Amino acid sequence: MSGSYQGTCFCGAVGIEVSGAPDAMGYCHCRSCRSWSGGPVNAFTLWPPEAVKVTKGAEHVATYHKTDMSHRQFCRLCGGHLMAVHPSLKMIDVFAATVPNLAFAPQVHVNYAETVLPMRDGLPKLKDFPAEFGGSGELVAE
Repeated sequence: MSGSYQGTCFCGAVGIEVSGAPDAMGYCHCRSCRSWSGGPVNAFTLWPPEAVKVTKGAEHVATYHKTDMSHRQFCRLCGGHLMAVHPSLKMIDVFAATVPNLAFAPQVHVNYAETVLPMRDGLPKLKDFPAEFGGSGELVAE
């Protein structure tokens, strides 16, 4: 998987492009992601910052961060979610739904200890985060 993929906010005022291949794809089950996304799980695609750019409507991008871990970005016109910058990880989570032409191929579940939607798909289920991202790296049962 490589190339470039286009996406927009809900109203189309903000355009984004990701290039290359994501470093990881999966599902986050943490309470913050659930609350932010309005769903029981968030499908993420993690990219290095240089692979993500706003191609139009940068003046409409607003940022909210409840914690220093996640700076969530959205369109201030429609409220459409775009991405979450994770400064400590040096990664950007471009929400999978934001880039519809990217073939989503999840590899892992993170923060599965907080799940409200058990998913039995055979993928590894991490209690929190991988050890290299500051978590325990501990697996939990499906």
